[in-house]
Amino acid sequence: MNAPVAKRLPKELRRDQLLETAREIVREEGTDVLTLGYLAERAGVSKPIAYEHFGTRSGLLIALYRGIDEKQVNVLLEALDRTPKTLEDVARTMGEAYMRCYRSAGPEWHAISAALKGDEEMESFQQELLDGYVELYCNALQPYCSLPRKELRLRCVGIIGAGEALAHGMLRKRSSAAASAAALGALIVSWLRSSGDTLPAARKKAG
Repeated sequence: MNAPVAKRLPKELRRDQLLETAREIVREEGTDVLTLGYLAERAGVSKPIAYEHFGTRSGLLIALYRGIDEKQVNVLLEALDRTPKTLEDVARTMGEAYMRCYRSAGPEWHAISAALKGDEEMESFQQELLDGYVELYCNALQPYCSLPRKELRLRCVGIIGAGEALAHGMLRKRSSAAASAAALGALIVSWLRSSGDTLPAARKKAG
């Protein structure tokens, strides 16, 4: 039996509908069955429509991953807006947000990530994500240190790598979320203070 034909929708609404259907497939059946053909069947549209929106299976998985990631970035930015403007508080917020991201993203996020391992499109996308996070971290931490931007960027790359390792340990229950978040926050403070490069509070206020 053919799937019912979906009514015509504006392009953006159709894309949203396809992504929501794809998320349902991943939740219910896993990533192995997620193809553009199967997505079209489940959504009640023709295959060309699914291909027009995503191009390839990797393109679809990347779109799913990007949507989840954007929500996590927004949560971090909102948390930073509410955080007292001291290095210790900002570092604590960043550590807590990193671990909360891993815990709240859900199994579908990890399944999508695993499905894209070794994929050329995904490798390029992951570099794009890393660059974005490095820039976000630099902007959040720059007011609290006198490091040149280039050096701060390198430390932010290291911070993100440490956060990744701590989060994986947390997921494997080798440490608690609180302990992992505290460790990442402490590392951030330590790395920005390691050469006496933290700006004094009075100087920050004057600036």
